[in-house]
Amino acid sequence: MKGKRFTTEQIIRILKESEVTEKNTDICRKYGIAEQTFYNWKNKYGAMDISEAIRLKVLEDENRKLKRLVADLSLDNQVLKDLLGKNF
Repeated sequence: MKGKRFTTEQIIRILKESEVTEKNTDICRKYGIAEQTFYNWKNKYGAMDISEAIRLKVLEDENRKLKRLVADLSLDNQVLKDLLGKNF
C-alpha cells in the first residue's frame, strides 16, 4: 500500500486554495490527485484549520492507545476468569 503523499497541513492548504479558485478540477490537476480524493478530503477536513487538524490527530492517537489498553485488559480479565473457573 502506498504511503500518504500529503500531510494534513498540506491537505488543508489545498482545500483553502480551492476556495479561492473557480474550478476544483484545476486544483486536482495541479497537485496530481483524483477528484474523488479531493472530495473525500473536503468531507473530512473541509471546515478545519491547521491547529484543529493537529488536535484531531493527537486525539486519534490517544484514542488508538486507549483502545489497545482496553483490549489488553479485557484479555487479561478473561484469562483470570478462565483460571478461576477451572477445578484443580
